Amino acid sequence: MKKLLKFITCGSVDDGKSTLIGHILYDAKLIYADQEKALQLDSKVGSRGGNIDYALLLDGLTEEREQGITIDVAYRYFTTSKRSFIVADTPGHEQYTRNMAVGASFADLAVLLLDAEKGVLVQTRRHARICRLMGIRYFVFAVNKMDLVDYRQDVFEKIADDIKELKTELGMEHSVIIPVSATEGDNVTKKGTKIPWYGGPALLDYLENIDIEENTEENGFYLPVQRVCRPDHDFRGFQGQIESGRLAVGDEIQALPGGEKARVREIYRTNQAVDRAVAGDPVTVTLDREIDISRGSVLIRDLEIAPVNQLTADILWMDSQELKEGNNFFIKIGTVQIPCTVSEILYRTDVNTGGRIKANHLAKNELGACRIRLTDRIVADLFEHHRTLGELILIDRISFMTCACGVIKNTEYSRGRESGSRNLRKTLFSQNAVAVEFVSGSAVNRELLEKAERKLLLAGKFVYLYDASGLTDSREDIRVIGSVTEHLTDAGVIVLLLINEKQRTRLPGKTSHFLYAAADAGEDEESIVAFIQKISSHDAQVATNADYI
Repeated sequence: MKKLLKFITCGSVDDGKSTLIGHILYDAKLIYADQEKALQLDSKVGSRGGNIDYALLLDGLTEEREQGITIDVAYRYFTTSKRSFIVADTPGHEQYTRNMAVGASFADLAVLLLDAEKGVLVQTRRHARICRLMGIRYFVFAVNKMDLVDYRQDVFEKIADDIKELKTELGMEHSVIIPVSATEGDNVTKKGTKIPWYGGPALLDYLENIDIEENTEENGFYLPVQRVCRPDHDFRGFQGQIESGRLAVGDEIQALPGGEKARVREIYRTNQAVDRAVAGDPVTVTLDREIDISRGSVLIRDLEIAPVNQLTADILWMDSQELKEGNNFFIKIGTVQIPCTVSEILYRTDVNTGGRIKANHLAKNELGACRIRLTDRIVADLFEHHRTLGELILIDRISFMTCACGVIKNTEYSRGRESGSRNLRKTLFSQNAVAVEFVSGSAVNRELLEKAERKLLLAGKFVYLYDASGLTDSREDIRVIGSVTEHLTDAGVIVLLLINEKQRTRLPGKTSHFLYAAADAGEDEESIVAFIQKISSHDAQVATNADYI
């Protein structure tokens, strides 16, 4: 028997996805007698005038049956004489694209349905791009409802030409096009006699025989740590699933992001001690010495990979609120979850043409690319190299809802001067910690800065007015001013620094931790507030200046 095949059915709304899978289950005698009886009874009051409505085998929610659509993902497991399958029947409505993406994340193959009367639609193209984004490489384009167009070959061929353009654009090397009728059963489980001009296999026959065993093995060994097992003071094991490679007792491994090395002392698979384990095995590993490992660490061997703190990703935005530059989230990659900031949106993808459109925001269900800055170093890699370390989701920090999913296209480690804690405070406070010096005089005084400080506080900024104008310009007082200001900015606070003319000549123009920018701030309340808002925002130039970070 061939390897288990995990596949997804997707496409535009009402293209017949649930009906198709239901017909396969029904024709192949893969449902119980009571299910068959219930299906026949339910179909009498269904939308097909008493004929069997195969979609009812998949659509279980009341709302789905009332509207005749799929809302949630329905998973089904079934086995034929040649193969075992897990299928995810996903919704076609644009508002449920999030659910479709969830189904695509687990699949090896996508059955993309099209209505023969409508052809290739926008949602068809969107689902095809999402499947490619999720790493699916095998596709079946099932042109459904051929019975409604009298099984005409010219209609099928016109749709096939449009599909071929889409295949070329997305680089779908492993794909076929099959004409089917999900309601009548033509080319579903057996060849349809009403389509003599089609010489290829029926859908089920193709799924039973397709070979997806090509070399997809990733380089090296890696195990993302899910849990540290410490039942007593004598045992400390690291648990997770081996994602790639092999591990044996005595092997030397390296723990990232720390980089320390140790040798494997024991390997447990479930509760049995074994000498070795391979990709796919859930294991508990003990080491010959104590090193710093926690959830989110990755154990590696024979693998060239380094921790990163910045990355570029292709994403599907799934939240009703627009994604904007500077938005903060939790990012989850593998077993690690840390705060992050979307520092730049590179472009939005045109669903119809695949073109890249310059954008500074993404709306719900739009595809695009963005740069993401992390608050600490983590282990991540390109999706094409190591899938588990290249998949990500963005999680809302308040509601904990998943806002986006995507894959990593590029990684980077910025060796800036800014510490991980400072970067974390920047993300949590949603501001750059800058210090702006003001020289006390006729135009700028404490009263004016107090008004500006109050307005900035009411706008949600963490800001502090530090009046040092009463100190001298002695060496010690200058040191105190610099030290206090540096500590405040290190704590993530925006500092309005009021000094006198003598002190101004002694203070440096810029340090590695904070910025003096008095010359451009203006001398009235509105100008000062606008300037502070500008330079303290996440997307301000100062936020990416190598001398500042």
